[in-house]
Amino acid sequence: MSKVTFFGITKKLKKNILKIINKLILPVHMKNSFLKRYGLIILFFIVFSVVGVSSFNYVQTPTKKLPIYSPSMVSDELVEEDLRYVKKYHRISDFSLFNQNGENVTHDNYKNKIYVADFFFTTCPDICPIMTGNMLYLQENLKNNNDIMLASFSVTPDVDTVEVLKSYSLDKGVDDSKWNLMTGEKKQIYDLARKSFLVAKKIHNEQSHGMIHTENFVLVDKEKRIRGYYDGTNIEEMDRLLDDIKILLDSYEKS
Repeated sequence: MSKVTFFGITKKLKKNILKIINKLILPVHMKNSFLKRYGLIILFFIVFSVVGVSSFNYVQTPTKKLPIYSPSMVSDELVEEDLRYVKKYHRISDFSLFNQNGENVTHDNYKNKIYVADFFFTTCPDICPIMTGNMLYLQENLKNNNDIMLASFSVTPDVDTVEVLKSYSLDKGVDDSKWNLMTGEKKQIYDLARKSFLVAKKIHNEQSHGMIHTENFVLVDKEKRIRGYYDGTNIEEMDRLLDDIKILLDSYEKS
């Protein structure tokens, strides 16, 4: 309960009590005597009652906890067949790719970090520009927190070379210290999308690990577990994501 609410209630209760006292059919000198004798006690009980109710409501309000996602909780079309019934212990697999600066990026770069991941490609004409814009929104809002990073994986690594990713990152305003745009072996990216992050649809008639990425942003905790999915084309979902990041950060501070 805020101070404004607290003092507002206290003032209102005190005013109501005084009204009751003033309505009593008592001489003025008795009313004044009553207030002098019992005024502090009345005020004490008012404060005690408000604090007690406030504390009770606080205790009764459960702390929001983020789920830990497993393949069984995600749509079958986004998960490889052999993982669809896995119900627990799911983790993001290790990886080794190259970012927009030609640097080798592995899971170790995200060790003990909370991060948001998505899958995209630079020539995507529809949802990717919106997703990139919303990643930039996250980048701006998280720029002062070194515990949070961003990760984008290209689903067309044969097109999105290091040079292409570099040009794209410069054009969009990507912060290299916080956000890696990654390319590399297509099978590895396919496996990450379908077996780790669980965000891509399989193209069944394509032999070379074909996939269609979704608009999903994925929140990953320090233990490499998935803690949330968000529509990367929706700015309101980005605000929900930022709120969930705060919840996740708080959970580490309390542990």
